[in-house]
Amino acid sequence: NNGTPIAEPVWFKAGAQIFADGGLDYLGNPSLVHAQSIVATLITQVVLMGLVEGYRINGGPAGEGLDKNYPGGDYFDPLGLADDPDTFAELKVKEIKN
Repeated sequence: NNGTPIAEPVWFKAGAQIFADGGLDYLGNPSLVHAQSIVATLITQVVLMGLVEGYRINGGPAGEGLDKNYPGGDYFDPLGLADDPDTFAELKVKEIKN
């Protein structure tokens, strides 16, 4: 048996491993990230996303020329799936509602 053992092969149950006795090892390596607390994981996620969004809103490269409270620009439709402006506006609204 080579490789990383898969403790939970069903993808939608994999996150519940953080509540197990040993916690959750990302990529099967306990020295990489060993998450044992859902609260610490949540706080880390909120802080990291807050920093990224704060950088974008305050004029980082991904936020230049954008409405600060609404997604859009070149990064919203990178594959060019919405060539029609009306379809593009509809997709934006659907993304916000999702």
